[in-house]
Amino acid sequence: MQYPEPIAKLIDSYMKLPGIGGKTATRLAFYTIDMNGDDVTEFAKSLIAAKRDLHFCSICGNITEDDPCVICKDKSRDQSTVLVVEEAKDVMAMEKIKEYNGLYHVLHGVLSPIDGKGPEDINIASLLKRLQQNEAIKEVIIATNATPEGEATAMYISRLVKPAGIKVTRLAHGLSVGSDIQYADEMTLFKAVEGRQEM
Repeated sequence: MQYPEPIAKLIDSYMKLPGIGGKTATRLAFYTIDMNGDDVTEFAKSLIAAKRDLHFCSICGNITEDDPCVICKDKSRDQSTVLVVEEAKDVMAMEKIKEYNGLYHVLHGVLSPIDGKGPEDINIASLLKRLQQNEAIKEVIIATNATPEGEATAMYISRLVKPAGIKVTRLAHGLSVGSDIQYADEMTLFKAVEGRQEM
């Protein structure tokens, strides 16, 4: 049986989301249809507003409504450290622990030759430019995920940054190999920041 076109389009739309297959997309589509009309309207408005109003900070690459973002504008933060993460959601995870008070830099991915992602495909050039233009930065903390791609990216950044005389550290114990920062609990993240090691 073929679904009516509006349902089929909705299913196709849900399937564009990562990790959503046909069955889940179908379930979500029918759930959406069963929702109250006002809730559906609010949901649609939220999607449109997020896409329309959010963009990347021109300094750190974090998701923001304002440019620069609130973290980059906050002069009370430690201006001498920059924590480098893969995705904007990792910034949110780190901010939850309330132990790190420095700046961030979002790469928007990692080096992955298999996927055809090289240094020019992620936000590394702007990090290097930022470090050259801001002599206050004394330490770069690399917080890429403990995956082969995350490790390769960390090593690549370390090789580029160290010659400039900037200390390069890596989040240490607490994060197991293969884990994503966004799924770690607050204590694990706290221990990882506390136990970072120079590269």
